[in-house]
Amino acid sequence: RVGPESAGSDPGPACYGLGNTRPTVTDANVVLGRINAERPIGGKLDRLDTAAAEAAILQHVGAPLGLDLTDAAAAIIRVANGLMAGAIRLVSIERGHDPRKFIAMAFGGGGALHAGALMREVGLAKALVPRYPGVISALGCAIADVRHDSVATVNRTLDEIDMADFHARMAALAGETAALVGQNAERSFEADMSYQGQSHTVAVALGRDLTIEMAHLRAAFEKRYLAVYGRLLDGIAIRLLNLRVTAVARRKAFDLAVLAPPTDASLEKARIGTRQVWSEDGWYETAIFDRLALPAGAVVPGPAILEQADGTVFIDSGLVGEVDDFGNLVMARQAEAGNRP
Repeated sequence: RVGPESAGSDPGPACYGLGNTRPTVTDANVVLGRINAERPIGGKLDRLDTAAAEAAILQHVGAPLGLDLTDAAAAIIRVANGLMAGAIRLVSIERGHDPRKFIAMAFGGGGALHAGALMREVGLAKALVPRYPGVISALGCAIADVRHDSVATVNRTLDEIDMADFHARMAALAGETAALVGQNAERSFEADMSYQGQSHTVAVALGRDLTIEMAHLRAAFEKRYLAVYGRLLDGIAIRLLNLRVTAVARRKAFDLAVLAPPTDASLEKARIGTRQVWSEDGWYETAIFDRLALPAGAVVPGPAILEQADGTVFIDSGLVGEVDDFGNLVMARQAEAGNRP
């Protein structure tokens, strides 16, 4: 079993040397050579304690299960991959979506260490590793449009709603969001509605007008309900539970070209060397690259490790990684490489 508790950043994995003695997925990746103990990401540690990672894995996994160090570390990775694959199936296959039609985005400092295994286990077409996977969420917050949602509970049937009061609520919500995001923000209204007695609701778009009429409110619900469920329920009162306003202040579009690899980058300049890395069926002498030094269009066959300050990419055997014009890495099966998403 892996998780659900986490070592977090303090004390962190055993290999951090900060007091934790129980193994983590990071410890397993260090033992298997996938994470470079001499070049920890983030820059706060000079090196990772490989001996501490090995001791933790042997004590808590290897000895109880009768496994040697490599098999115990590999077992941790397999269990972790299985849990992540299950979560992907939950939002894809079990909802009627074919994973083969989707591309996974691997983010975070360690997400791209597991992307290849998840492609294999779930049947995903490809995986996309952003230029800076470890800080992609922070980058998104910095460049995304500013949005605020305000919600008011109504919980009345349409026959019980006083439209003057309803319009006043809409104006109050609009003023609340404008104070937070600015008067020039794009505004839209939405209502959570249902038939009387139902526990589920449908989200009904109401447009931007502060003076929507009752007939429009009723027609908007019936149109949405019919689209979702395929029929209407005659003779049953319609209830409006929540009124919501969304305000979006648009930011200037971010030019992804600023993240592009330098024009003088080359595959040879990016090559760091090789080291032994465990893949699915054994140890391989594996090419190591400085990921940010790879040029656009570079193709790196697996097994290979791409290192950078905010994350590590592991390209499994049978996969290939290709750098796009913006420095993103597209991982695909070798037979399917070359067709970018």
